[in-house]
Amino acid sequence: MREITLVDRIICAAAQAWKDDGEVLATGIGIVPRLAASLCMASINTDLMMTDSEAWLVREPVPVGPRGAYVPKRESWMGFSRIFDNVWSGRRHAMVGPTQIDRFGQANISMIGSDYAKPKSMMLGVRGFPGNSINHANSFFVPNHSPKVFVAGEVDMVASVGYNPARLARGWSLDEIDIRLIFSNLAVMDFGGPERQVRLVSLHPGVTAAQVQDATGFALFVPDAVPETAAPTEVQLALLDRLDPHNVRASALG
Repeated sequence: MREITLVDRIICAAAQAWKDDGEVLATGIGIVPRLAASLCMASINTDLMMTDSEAWLVREPVPVGPRGAYVPKRESWMGFSRIFDNVWSGRRHAMVGPTQIDRFGQANISMIGSDYAKPKSMMLGVRGFPGNSINHANSFFVPNHSPKVFVAGEVDMVASVGYNPARLARGWSLDEIDIRLIFSNLAVMDFGGPERQVRLVSLHPGVTAAQVQDATGFALFVPDAVPETAAPTEVQLALLDRLDPHNVRASALG
């Protein structure tokens, strides 16, 4: 068995995010989330739906990078109207990469700074985060775990809903918010701590709980025993090589 890289370990761990979802639309924004969703569809939850990143549902995940002679195995049209139908009905689970995340799971991809009129850095705007986060399940991927991402206090711009009762939409309950998992270059986390506190689920090899806490701007819930993130199997590694034949993922962690 070849040497296991950290990015491969993270992708295989992240593939578990969709394992119990059944027939929902999986959207992975960025190379690691996309490969994780692809790996899940190919080997864990074969009912998962994915698109060719254009306008078609596909029978199998489309490899990343230059396609060469590969032709996507298209099954049916999946234009914007059908995408929105899936979003609004909750039949979608996206894995996204926020610039900031706070203790509530509120995420920011819009701007950095305390003054929205004069931000230190302007980014994407909120894009689809508000509607997506309140309508369907979401998970997060963070390539560089630090207090600049996992911030103390609230994120500078609340682009997506979290477990914050002070910002909950009228008529909604916290039970209707569905933030599943957070994957970073240090650990796997969820919101399974007391009162939905961010909890350590597993640690990547060589990482301690103290290191993760030091890199996080808010208090984490640390169970008495935190396992090591599972290593990929040879079958998973072979699938990753087929899904990413040009090894695009090698630079995903910077």
